[in-house]
This record gives sequence, structure tokens and C-alpha cells, in this order.
Amino acid sequence: MALAPTEEIEAAERIDFHQVHDEYLATIWKESLFEVIAKLPQGLRKRLSSIALDGTSASVLACDAALEPLHAPLLYNDSRASVEAERIRAIAGPEHTAASASSGLAKVLWLQAQPTIPAPRFFLNQADWLTALLSGRPGRSDYHNALKLGFDVEARRWPAWLGQLTRLDRLPQVVAPGSDIGPIDRAQANRLGIPHDCLIRAGTTDSIAAFLAAGVNRPGEAVTSLGTTLVLKLLSEQRVESARYGVYSHWFGRYWLAGGASNAGGAVLRQFFDDAELATLSTEIDPQADSGLDYYPLPRPGERFPVNDPALSPRLEPRPKSQHQFLHGLLEGLARIEAQGYARLAELGATPLTGVVSAGGGARNTTYNQIRQRRLKVPVTAAPQQEAAFGSARLALHGTRLFHLQSQA
Repeated sequence: MALAPTEEIEAAERIDFHQVHDEYLATIWKESLFEVIAKLPQGLRKRLSSIALDGTSASVLACDAALEPLHAPLLYNDSRASVEAERIRAIAGPEHTAASASSGLAKVLWLQAQPTIPAPRFFLNQADWLTALLSGRPGRSDYHNALKLGFDVEARRWPAWLGQLTRLDRLPQVVAPGSDIGPIDRAQANRLGIPHDCLIRAGTTDSIAAFLAAGVNRPGEAVTSLGTTLVLKLLSEQRVESARYGVYSHWFGRYWLAGGASNAGGAVLRQFFDDAELATLSTEIDPQADSGLDYYPLPRPGERFPVNDPALSPRLEPRPKSQHQFLHGLLEGLARIEAQGYARLAELGATPLTGVVSAGGGARNTTYNQIRQRRLKVPVTAAPQQEAAFGSARLALHGTRLFHLQSQA
């Protein structure tokens, strides 16, 4: 979540619930959103002029007309909808962005097929739902969050074939990220102590918010988000898509954000090390040397990018006796996946990679960054702002002016 006061960004806070998986998840999202706002100093709250939210792409809720969830949210990496993905492939083609078991559209089809769920009024992404709670205007989304629901970002509409799979009136109205949705709901404004004219803007995904925070603006430059998962975003002059490899491109005005999201990342490191161990063991690693280990460090079976295989198993053997050697192999495995990801984008026709800006917790590990630079063969630097919420705050403050719009070309 991010908030922008009248003249400058003074508060931004990230809510991360990737690891919470139960029927109360949507309630936790809602309560935490209001709690974060309520904790802001009263003087700041009274100066808020605009709010924008980021959320995990393809984390989908089925809601009634009052925005009450009818089922626990299906999170971004949930791949249960394999049968539904096959239906999408048969109609939209095997390379469509939504033709994946973890896509938002596949989750919609799975949810609407459940006999225990009453007919939903809306299918919404995480950021869509939370934004609607603030604005009181349900059923809105943005180009970024709607992409994996099947939205055609070039035609700016839901494709006709989608009507064969679901009712289009249950899908949100889609606008450009940063577009004005309207002032905050009056009752929410009174409850939270926010001005009634505080503007609610259409949001974005968490990885694109990290990209906006990094300030990258030249084709060929990329942002890798090194968090629970590994997310790549490359600013490209060409749009590239391939469901087979988990590659998709987001709208970015006259450019495209090409990339994908791997299930590998910090989550697998957390299975073996705490923060202190990661810091200490990293100093014992020579980042210019090869570990000799060929790991594919997934926290559990299933991968989305640079290959899209819900059944792909982690590869974490052989396990050396030395802890620092084991960590060396894991970090190299993550760097190898990142390099394979950018190579895949180039192979599909994206603008060649010229440099990578790092965001997220992994960006603070100097050893890891040196290993990555050796693998990527381009300069690797840390983003001046590490939190995706800073990007959402920029979106709240500047709106669609952040993007390279065609009219500005």
C-alpha cells in the first residue's frame, strides 16, 4: 500500500502476506490496510491527497455485490486450475498469457465451477478489492492487474472469446494504472480521518510498483525484485509473450514491461538459514568462483518462469557438508535462473539487456550481487528505493504521468 500527501510523498508502507494461507486471509488484508492508515500521524492523514495500492498479480477473490469474499483468495502462485488452463489454451491459444494454471483467469474459472460458492458478482485481484473498499466503487481494475485475467491491453478491452468461458459482467472495468477512480468513500474518510477529497487511483502489481520505485526509464534496463520470489521486469520496445515459458508483457505507455515471475527466491533460503546465518556465511563465499553445484532452488514443486511447469521439482542435491558451500550453490542457482530468464526474453525478441537494478531484500547481499553480475554479464546496481510501496506512492502522486505515453513520444 502507498499513500501520497498533497505536496510530496511522506509515507509508504508495504503489506506482505505471501505466507498467510487460510480462510481469513482477505479479512487480514482488509484489517491491515485500515490499520496501516490509522497508524499514520493525524497531521499526515489530514494532508493525504491521493492513494494507490499495489498487490500480487493474479491473487483472485470471488466477491458478492457488497465486496464480501465468497471463498478464500487464490494466491498468485496457486496452480490448482490446470484443467481450466487447458480450456483457456483450447480457445485463446497455447501462448496466451492467461493460458497458465496460475493465471487469474484460470482461477476465475476454477472458482465459478465450485458448487459451494454462490454466484459471484465480481472477480477481483488483490489490489482491485482493497482499492474498492476505499473508493466505494467496486468492479475496477488496471491494465497491469487485469492482464492475467485475459484483458487485451492493446485493444483496451476484454476479448470476445472470453465470453465463452465466463460472464464478462463479472469482470472489472479496466483503466490505465494511476487513473482517477474518484474520491475516497465518505464513510471510510470519516472512519480513517482522511480528507473527503482524497483521490483514489487505480493501482498496479507489486513487481511493477518495485519497477516504478527504481526509476528505470530506458529500454534495455531491467529491475529484478529479489524477494520471496524472483521477478524480472525489462523495459522493452517490443512486446513478447509466451505462456510456455511464463513470459508476458505489461503496458507501459509506448513501451512494454517484459518479464516473468519465478517461484524460486528468498523463500527457499528461509527454509535453511536465518538473517544472521545468511550474512555470516555470505562473507565466506568467493563470488568469482563456481560452486560446482547445479541447484534449481524451489521452495516446493512447481515453476512459472523461465519455464512454466507446475510439476517441476526442486533440485537441492547433492548437499555439501559445509553450510557456506551449500549457500553458495543456492545463490548460484538463483542467479542462473535470473540469467536464463533474461536470456529467454531476448530469445523471444525483447530489447537486449543493458543493466539490472535490484530491489527487495536480496539486493542487500553484496556476495549475491557479485554472483549475479558474473552470470548476467551486465552492470548490477541496487535501487535507491527498495520498497515497492514507494513506487505505488509515486503512482498515487503522479498518476498516468509516470508512463511513457504515446502522446509524449
